[in-house]
Amino acid sequence: MNVDTLLHQYFPVADNVCIELFDEKNIQQVYRRLVEVLIHQPEVETSLLQAMSYCFYEVMDNVLIHSGKTVGIVITNYSEEQHLIQILVADDGMGIQASLAQNNEYSSITEPQALEYCIKDRVSDGKGMGFGLYSTSRLINTAGHKLIIRSGSHTLTANGDMRVSESEPWGGTIVYFELRANMDIDPSFVVDHRTDPAEEFNELFLENHTGLEKLW
Repeated sequence: MNVDTLLHQYFPVADNVCIELFDEKNIQQVYRRLVEVLIHQPEVETSLLQAMSYCFYEVMDNVLIHSGKTVGIVITNYSEEQHLIQILVADDGMGIQASLAQNNEYSSITEPQALEYCIKDRVSDGKGMGFGLYSTSRLINTAGHKLIIRSGSHTLTANGDMRVSESEPWGGTIVYFELRANMDIDPSFVVDHRTDPAEEFNELFLENHTGLEKLW
């Protein structure tokens, strides 16, 4: 994967990005490390982090489950001036169309259709629940600026409306999204009330956290 290309295309003005490679051995550590960077930002709303952290891990885990590759890359940036969180997760695996085609239900869909379907509820290659990108799309609709999913020679862009267009080929999948960090939201709505991301986040990140008082 060409990290310079990703930085140029998705983080052109950012000067404090975090870049991490992850695999099944270190995904938890990388995930926690990057979320904890945001926990220490006083302007970032806790409720946003509760929803974001759930979706963030799901998108990372998708790489290891669906791409056919054992390693992915994650790039994050927080702009205090813009109250903006940027997250990118990428792999150089089989891509969304080939992944979904492993499920007989989607074996004949086109690449643009695969991108449209992948953010729908319960659409999966059969190896997962088909919930990660669906909940991420709900997060963007609630508190986001933009969601970009790029795979093969097409890109889905959602920023108020949704469109799929031809783009420069990418051998694998890129998921990039931007969030308004100072928004107070209902994290349970983001996950369609199917789990409790607030409780999960609090147990994982806030218990015994020395800076807890600033988050309440």
